[in-house]
Amino acid sequence: MPPPLRGLSVDLTQDVPRLPDLALRYLVVALTARPRSEDAYRATYVDGMRRALDAVEAAGQQPVRAVLVSSTGVHGEEPDDALVDESHPPSPKDGPARVLVEAERLFASRLPGGTVLRCSGLYGGDRARLVDRVRAGDVGDPDRWTNRIHRDDAAAAVVHLLTRAADPEPVYLGNDDEPALMGDVAAEIAEQLGVDPPPVGERARAHGKRISNLRLRATGWVPEYPTYREGYADL
Repeated sequence: MPPPLRGLSVDLTQDVPRLPDLALRYLVVALTARPRSEDAYRATYVDGMRRALDAVEAAGQQPVRAVLVSSTGVHGEEPDDALVDESHPPSPKDGPARVLVEAERLFASRLPGGTVLRCSGLYGGDRARLVDRVRAGDVGDPDRWTNRIHRDDAAAAVVHLLTRAADPEPVYLGNDDEPALMGDVAAEIAEQLGVDPPPVGERARAHGKRISNLRLRATGWVPEYPTYREGYADL
């Protein structure tokens, strides 16, 4: 861990860690489960987080602010390409998404003043899978709505929600300013790479969901990469 952060090596699937004797003001729960299976997500996001929060409680700590990084994957596809915002209840379509909803509820029950930040697809840094796919001529489903947020903007949103003066809402959707069709994103990346865009064949009706970031934007958060164009150009 880079200083001034101090790392603890703990297996949260098995153990409740003992925290250092420090005053805990801000708590961030940012987890990654592998593989993407219901069992792995439960071991990490539910059982693992419960043990981490047990450690916070055992240390007698009550953070001033807490943020759980979740996923817009808890929202299923919307009819007629509706714009999804925080008023839409979760509608998970698979096991991992259902576990994330359970984790959000556990987090809210243990930290009633906490905030859930549901992030769309993260990219940036070493997350260049889509660039590699475009270079290889593969775009997948060009007519699917896609939603994303640069990892630096997601991290900045977490810090913003932890430290802003006004109390945050219970849930925010973390997304850039422009949901986009996969085919359009692939064409932009291909142009930036100087390669032919992947073949898409006959275009069909757009489907999927579009994520709104208006609530997060209204708090004063401003993304450094407002659309995929700036984000992939930098990448």
